[in-house]
Amino acid sequence: MFEKIHYGGWDNCYRLTNKIVDLVVTGDVGPRIIRFGFIDQANMFKEYAEQMGKLGGEKWMIFGGTRLWHAPEAQPRTYYPDREPVLVQEIDHGLVVTQKPEPTTGIQKQIEITLSPDKPEVYLQHRLFNHNLWAVETAPWSLSVMGPGGTAILPLPPRGPHPDFLLPTSSLTIWPYTNLSDPRWVLGEKFILLRQDPDVKLPQKIGIFTPNGWGAYANHGCLFKKQVPIQFEGIYPDMGVNFEVFTNHEMLELETLGPLETIPPTGQIELQEHWTLYKDIPPIQTEDDIEKILPSIE
Repeated sequence: MFEKIHYGGWDNCYRLTNKIVDLVVTGDVGPRIIRFGFIDQANMFKEYAEQMGKLGGEKWMIFGGTRLWHAPEAQPRTYYPDREPVLVQEIDHGLVVTQKPEPTTGIQKQIEITLSPDKPEVYLQHRLFNHNLWAVETAPWSLSVMGPGGTAILPLPPRGPHPDFLLPTSSLTIWPYTNLSDPRWVLGEKFILLRQDPDVKLPQKIGIFTPNGWGAYANHGCLFKKQVPIQFEGIYPDMGVNFEVFTNHEMLELETLGPLETIPPTGQIELQEHWTLYKDIPPIQTEDDIEKILPSIE
């Protein structure tokens, strides 16, 4: 079902529901999905209450929800203030949300959103269009701002014994402020976990290339899972990673990236995502907790 609604102080929002889950897209700013959750239950995404309903202006605001960026991150290029109305078009079981070309970059963002008619699943196509007269090298980058109090899960590649396996199977990148001794991290044998703690202000971030093609966030007794196709021939940003997690005291971001590509003038690149939401998930604190739920989420 599709309906236009007021949400969070914005007059022009659009709700998609299949009687299991619902999501809300903002029409006054974006492109952005500000809500996703089971009907009448908690939003899996963070909402910044003091920013909700804001319009216009030259200062970038995070707002919350899921947004589309182009990687690698740079200031000011990445932080174009997407605070203008977007074009929202209805399609079968979904919407296409298109931003005006950014005057500072010549890049235009678009998200095509398709909600499964009978499952708690969403299919997304993120697109970046180049409106410049020259080619641009970048990568599509989808950032989901998750609500506080949960735990992110990143699967590590399949394990194997030495000396049967001699070559590395993945990349792990860290930022200058990353502290792997921070107790919010669990660096396990099969998974990396990052816990969001509202009482700890210090930010943390890592990136990983996971051939499993998924990352997840457990909160409110639910688990939000993001899946992306793997392109082994591509060169990924940030030293070769396709998933990143960032946290501070307000939220946790679960991020997916496509490989770096050169977009010719009038060309485009895409990043596909598949979201699934699971319920009745016990708290996730250890690898053993993940192993118990793994058969139901893979």
